[in-house]
Amino acid sequence: MSEESSRALSHVDEQGAAHMVDVSAKDISVREARASGRVATSAEVIALLRAGSVPKGDALAVARIAGIQAAKKTPDLVPLCHPIAIHAVRVELTVRDEDVQIVATVRTADRTGVEMEALTSVSVAGLALIDMVKAVDPAASLTDVRVEEKLGGKTGHWQRG
Repeated sequence: MSEESSRALSHVDEQGAAHMVDVSAKDISVREARASGRVATSAEVIALLRAGSVPKGDALAVARIAGIQAAKKTPDLVPLCHPIAIHAVRVELTVRDEDVQIVATVRTADRTGVEMEALTSVSVAGLALIDMVKAVDPAASLTDVRVEEKLGGKTGHWQRG
């Protein structure tokens, strides 16, 4: 592995081995990340969600809580992710005509960012929603999971173009 590529990949050491980055010398600062995704589903599921009559119960509430829990469990799921204090998680689910948009915003005051926590939140909220509606729409799918914006840390503010 070249010196240039190992610098670009902070979780890879000089020999090319994966390792956890030491963030102990970084300053504590407020950091926030917002991620989004969507669950594509059938018109029947959209109607059930809007009516609040999904057979398994309040699918949107279950997905919201799952997303919040997931953000807090991210280091248990992503091997090189640092365990950090999560100070706020907001999961918004918007039922649209052909899908449910999921937006998760995660905040901390710590030494590393919360992009992975926001992505994990969206992913698990989407999986929980699919679990709640799969009897009605077995083809429901989670797509387009991505970071939309991050604030704080040495790179400051970044937003998807």
